[in-house]
Amino acid sequence: MSVSFSNIPSDIRVPLFYAEVDNSMANSGGSSLRRLIVGQVNDDADSDEIGRLVLVSKTSDAKDIGGTGSMLAAMHARWRAIDVAGEVWCLPLKVATGAAATATVTVTGSVATAGLVNLYVAGQRVRADAVVGASAEAVAASLAAAINAAIDLPVTATAAAGVVTLQAKFKGELGNDIQVQLNRLGRANGETTPAGLTVVATAMTNGAGTPAVSAALAALGDEEFEFIAQPWSDTDTLGAWKTAMDDSAGRWSWAKQLYGHVYSAQRGTLGQLVAAGRLRNDPHVSVHGFERGVPQPVWEVAAAWAARTAVFISADPARPTQTGALTGIDPAQASDRFTLTERQSLLTSGVATAVYNGGSYRIERAVTTYQRNAYGQPDDSYLDSETLHQSAYVIRYLRSIITSKYGRHKLANDGTRFGPGQAIVTPKVIRGELIAAYGALEREGIVENAEAFNQYLIVERDPKNPNRLSVLFPPDLVNQLRVFALLYQFRLQYPDAA
Repeated sequence: MSVSFSNIPSDIRVPLFYAEVDNSMANSGGSSLRRLIVGQVNDDADSDEIGRLVLVSKTSDAKDIGGTGSMLAAMHARWRAIDVAGEVWCLPLKVATGAAATATVTVTGSVATAGLVNLYVAGQRVRADAVVGASAEAVAASLAAAINAAIDLPVTATAAAGVVTLQAKFKGELGNDIQVQLNRLGRANGETTPAGLTVVATAMTNGAGTPAVSAALAALGDEEFEFIAQPWSDTDTLGAWKTAMDDSAGRWSWAKQLYGHVYSAQRGTLGQLVAAGRLRNDPHVSVHGFERGVPQPVWEVAAAWAARTAVFISADPARPTQTGALTGIDPAQASDRFTLTERQSLLTSGVATAVYNGGSYRIERAVTTYQRNAYGQPDDSYLDSETLHQSAYVIRYLRSIITSKYGRHKLANDGTRFGPGQAIVTPKVIRGELIAAYGALEREGIVENAEAFNQYLIVERDPKNPNRLSVLFPPDLVNQLRVFALLYQFRLQYPDAA
């Protein structure tokens, strides 16, 4: 018998017709690139799903888990505004020990000219009526009521003696990132404080604490997630993610092969962001540094960035994510945006950048925090996050082929004269399979230079383990068009045209 069957016995004597189905040559399906949002819930949330992975298709479900105005709900809403079809999972977390951030809005005077008080909290506008003759206490009470009526805001409000006190709905240092702004759109858009009133808002402060991320990461188990959004950029949290994603024992290791990439964000001045970026050196994390004047909180920025990347990379893992619009994220005022020179400094310090163009806040370059090799020397091999997604795509593609076609094959030396149809492979058979796979990847625009690949590909039987094939697979990944440099050497007239 030369044909290898998996189930039909060779000694069957009962007549007549038997067929077994083998799908090993039919697999053309790709991996599902799942999304993960790691976000905080409100302090009064009591869902059994806190601290556990949960599939969340609708933002209303995220609100049920985390509470209205929670970080988790806001991240999910921002994600779904960009990525409407992706499979989104959530890991809801709570800060056990800490303090909630607070701010005040102080109203003085009395209304001389009727109008509206325009207050922006986390980029969302709330308005309070200011009728002629209204006292500061009345306007403050009206403003507090308007804030509490906007249930998707991340704060609650109380008013006393003309002072509105805002408090984040959840403990933690990220509550300090909630922006409180008056008349953000300015006089040109009809936003001015009514005559007779003085309104002064302070920044959110005194928020303290972060989730116990190291313990929470155990909840991920061995589930695959290609795009992970999480908003904390403190040293402990990013250190925990570095360990979780590590190439030696983490999600990128040979033993786990889970892969994925973490997207975070951080607000700050140029100096603060450059200093923070130079402290990191992790190929599996990208941190977007943005201006202090961006109105949306850091968790919404991180979610929008990861969602846009998920849409683009799921469509084509080799195309750059630059110019991707971060729907719902507003830029800082024109005078406060990072200049080209400043963004260059960020990019050379392991900080990803965005830019406002064409009416939208857009990804400029999604660099990782990886900057140096093990000897402290500059290393740009993992400069862009797209490289990691490409590599994961190639490895998954090869894994699918090998496990589908050769999961139960015998291994023999080249030149073995086995009959046709036998479930046997040799190094040459696998080499041919890998060359064919590389050709398919080249046609997809994932890799290039097939001839050089064929030259450097090594497939050999391990001399110490007869059951093992060892392969050196050297792909040349397709690059992204990042810079177009043109020398415009003009003339007033060519000499021979005179």
